[in-house]
Amino acid sequence: MAPRGRLIAIEGIDGSGKSTQASRLAEHLGAQLTHEPGATGLGRTLRDVVLWSSGEGPSDRTEALLMAADRAQHVAEVLTPALEAGRWVVTERYSASTFAYQGYGRGLDLDDLGRLVGWATGGLDADLTVLIDVPVELALTRRAAATPDRLERLDEAFHQRVRSGYLALAEADPERWVVVDGSASTEEVEACTRRDVVARLGAPGGAT
Repeated sequence: MAPRGRLIAIEGIDGSGKSTQASRLAEHLGAQLTHEPGATGLGRTLRDVVLWSSGEGPSDRTEALLMAADRAQHVAEVLTPALEAGRWVVTERYSASTFAYQGYGRGLDLDDLGRLVGWATGGLDADLTVLIDVPVELALTRRAAATPDRLERLDEAFHQRVRSGYLALAEADPERWVVVDGSASTEEVEACTRRDVVARLGAPGGAT
């Protein structure tokens, strides 16, 4: 049997550059690239409900449950098969997003969310979470030309709470998190991310 693959989560507030960094890291490592929400057929439907609902949209608790449902399907359909086959996986967003957005951002109880996340993932944790950290003001500038989804339209104070939440999560678990300054150039952020990941986990196929 092939050894179990590694799961790397790339996290950050909207506009941090995490999508670009997740793609570049996966390409460098020869890893499978995926994302949340919406990586599965069911997940795409749930993503539309959470992010693009008209009117009031789901309540805060409903939002957390829908994100958990998306993650449970992602784990079952994408992550577990890839990891058990020995493939490395880079996912743009994973469990930490729930704590940052629905916990610190929305104000839902972190212990309750922890139980929800644990149940949805079946206990599958990321081997390493990389936080691409940028000031909210910079993230808002980067997102100015894009059409915002329901979460992106929330006020600056919400996004400040999310960023603070991410930093608190990273500080509380330094063995499983690294923080990269996302305000540098794309190439500099890529180099730092690659260096930190390889230093912590090594790399498949001799990548450096």
